[in-house]
Parts: sequence; C-alpha cells; structure tokens
Amino acid sequence: MRGRTAVFVGLIALSFWAARAAINLGVEAYPGEVEHPESVLPPDGDVKAEWAFAKLRYDNFTGGFGGYGGFRGYRGRRRSWGTDSPKAERFLAQGVRRLTRVDARSVEEVINLGTDQVYNWPWLYAVEVGHWQLSDAEAKQLREYLLRGGFFMTDDFHGTREWDVFTQSMQKVFPDRPIVEIEDSDQIFHTVFDLPSEKRFQVPGAQFLRSGNTYEWDGYIPHWRAIYDDKGRIMVAICFNQDHGDAWEWADEPEYPEKYTSQAYRIGVNYLIYAMTH
Repeated sequence: MRGRTAVFVGLIALSFWAARAAINLGVEAYPGEVEHPESVLPPDGDVKAEWAFAKLRYDNFTGGFGGYGGFRGYRGRRRSWGTDSPKAERFLAQGVRRLTRVDARSVEEVINLGTDQVYNWPWLYAVEVGHWQLSDAEAKQLREYLLRGGFFMTDDFHGTREWDVFTQSMQKVFPDRPIVEIEDSDQIFHTVFDLPSEKRFQVPGAQFLRSGNTYEWDGYIPHWRAIYDDKGRIMVAICFNQDHGDAWEWADEPEYPEKYTSQAYRIGVNYLIYAMTH
C-alpha cells in the first residue's frame, strides 16, 4: 500500500512539473549536433503529457589530458550531448508508455543550463559525460536543480580518462558530496523491476557488434553509482562503463542482443519511477 501511495503522490507531482513546461521541438532545434538528424518528428510530438525525456545539452571538454577534448568528442559537426538522439529518447518514451501507466510524451525536451527551463523537468539525462564541461554558473544551477528535488541520470562513459573528465565537472556541482556505489537494497533497484546485483550486467554500446567486447577502453567493470542528498535520496544516478543509450537507440536492430536492451529499459523505467516518487 505504501508503494501504491508513493506512486500516486509521485505522479501528481510529475503532472504538476509537466503542466508548467512548454513544448519544444526536441532535437529538431539542433539538427547539426545530433546523431540522427534524419528522424521525423512524430505527429503527436506537441501533445502535452505527464513526463518527457529531458536531455542535457552541454559544451564539450576542451582542456587537459593531452588534447583530450578531441578524443571521441566531436564526430563531424555532431556534439557529444547529441549522441543517440533522438532515437534513444523516443524509443525509451515508447517503452515507458508500454511498461508503465506514465503518460510519456513522444518527443524529448532539450535542456540548456543558464535559463530556468531546467526547473520544469523532474528527470534529466546526459549522455557521454566523459566529454562534458560545465561552467561554474552551470554547475551552480545544476546543484540548485538537484537540491530542489530534481533527478539526474548520467550514462555512456567509460574508463579512467572519461571518469576523470566527468568528475572534474561533477565536483563543481557537489564538491562536498561523495560518489558511492548504490547498494542492492536501495529502492531504485526495486521500484518496478527487481534488479539485484546478480540480475545486472554490463550493457554495451553498439560497438559490441563489431568488437565483441562489452567494455570500452579500460572500463571493464560496470558500476551503478550515485550522489545522495541529506535525506538519503539519490540525486545523481551514475551509470559508468555502460551504454543504456545505445541499447535504447538500437532496440529495433535485430543484431543488437535483446538481453541488453531489456535491461536498459528496466533500468530506465526504475530510475524514472524512482525520480517521480522520491
């Protein structure tokens, strides 16, 4: 009963956040920066809903590590934040519609720090954060967003060098809060699907189809990490040495193994429901 009440209360809160938010055209506003600019805007893309996939747009890392800013950062004009977009976002939204009772919008919302728009979206996602670079002002606003009750999921970064780049910006956000491994008992692994450690495994990117490796660089071991607030709520959910974005993006690709896509959907749904109810 407590779980049902929490979901009900969370969905009310979710509807309140969404009611304040304006509809944009998703990644169509940034055709040169995303991986799939050929994607067609769904006919119901401007229909308001309870939840939308909010994706963080950021500047690429440009300093240190011997020119690391160009390392997997830009592919032509595409920028790292736009990796997998908009296929991953729209396929996850379809999954949320199918697997939950959340009314998910079919089109993503692109979030730029520096305006108040971020406060309208309770669930925020960033991909390839091993390439991001937040300014001091952006870090301050992201911290404010999280302390107000926002939830931030990071994904698709791998190995020592990308971890170092990620933490350079994250330490600006929370210099006084540690990054820790999420315990199996945490509710985030049990909101909809039960995902104890023995049921979780490394979700690889599409490079797996060429290399046969589930890992990238020296990122051999998958981690589910977090930053908590003072009340024990996860504010930042860190999927390290994993690529859920690719698993969502290639959900319609027969060659990409179903077991990886299935786990990526379960993680995405659990994290979303957790964000709405905690």
